[in-house]
Amino acid sequence: MNVSIIVPMLNEAKSLALCIKQLKALTPQPLEVIFVDGESGDDSYQIAQSSGYLTLRSPAGRAQQQNTGAAVANGRILLFLHADTILPINAISLLESSLNNNFIWGRFDIRLVSSLRILKTVECMINLRSRWSGIATGDQAIFVLKSEFIKVGGFPSQPLMEDIELSKRLKRLQHPLCLRESVITSTRRWEKRGVWRTIRLMWRLRFLYWLGVPANKLAQAYRHDR
Repeated sequence: MNVSIIVPMLNEAKSLALCIKQLKALTPQPLEVIFVDGESGDDSYQIAQSSGYLTLRSPAGRAQQQNTGAAVANGRILLFLHADTILPINAISLLESSLNNNFIWGRFDIRLVSSLRILKTVECMINLRSRWSGIATGDQAIFVLKSEFIKVGGFPSQPLMEDIELSKRLKRLQHPLCLRESVITSTRRWEKRGVWRTIRLMWRLRFLYWLGVPANKLAQAYRHDR
């Protein structure tokens, strides 16, 4: 299978056992899995390394970590996966069949598993917005042909909205393939901050980014609101 899965991580020790278990359950298996640690203060690096998967170190920053993994990846297809996101068991087959049919990039639908009913609505809105706009977020497990990833310069060197910017660059080449199969992602940020507060924050940041506010200033606002 010609898929490289790249997992950036920062203090993800609590998520990694499930992440590794789910990766090993994929059928068929990917060509490789590459963990890239961004200066974690916990045991993330050691846990990932003990899994047998290639584990690298990188300066902190999701964009740089993902670019570091992509630079050494051997797969024709790159799949960028957050450590707290679970792929469907047939994800590799889905990617190979999709990207062999003239698509160059895409993403999965997202599913939020929570006792909070409002998050079901949030989930639907995220998927609809992404399908309409052609913009994907990292939580949706973006995948792309490595040749096209290189062509657009990879993830931009910025501390926030790197997934939005990559989507914009790739969208100029082709509208994304929006798979209806879902990845399951953590709801911890929603539950920690509060659903409505999180919605307001993310919409405000994306609107400001659309207006041209630099990503480093948005990152400051994001950290201040945590």
